[in-house]
Amino acid sequence: MAAVQTERPPIFLFTDGAASGNPGPGGYGIVLRCLNREMELSGGFALTTNNRMELLAVIKGLEAIKWQNAEVHIYSDSSYVVKAVNEGWVFNWERNGFAKAKNPDLWMRFLPLYRAHRVTFHWIKGHAGHPENERCDALAVAAGAGAVASGMVLPPDSGYLLSRVTVG
Repeated sequence: MAAVQTERPPIFLFTDGAASGNPGPGGYGIVLRCLNREMELSGGFALTTNNRMELLAVIKGLEAIKWQNAEVHIYSDSSYVVKAVNEGWVFNWERNGFAKAKNPDLWMRFLPLYRAHRVTFHWIKGHAGHPENERCDALAVAAGAGAVASGMVLPPDSGYLLSRVTVG
């Protein structure tokens, strides 16, 4: 008798990124929810940009998912990230070898994760009282500028630093 495969529940991934100074110290914040379980993740870097942290939040959230082909609903206030996927920009960048893409290192890291699941992006207005978005923002700010203000030494964002050497 064949094993019955049960449908796994959807995963809700809320993300935000922040950089103080843009570029400046930055961080990402994630709230990952599935059924009645919730997990928060965050991290920070000494010098980075807001867009890199917005995208890294999505990547780190997808990396935290423990099974393949999950139904994932990502909620982000980043027009950059949401439009890049929903309007197909990232797929055009990929076809063109990422020649004109900003943050190509992160987009190349994102695509296999995106393709491993059934992902739907939802844009939400930032700083508009959405509880999970507000929590993600607090996590991102605390992991970046907040950590620096409290005397922590954050690691470098090597992808950002490399882009400055090769482009700027």
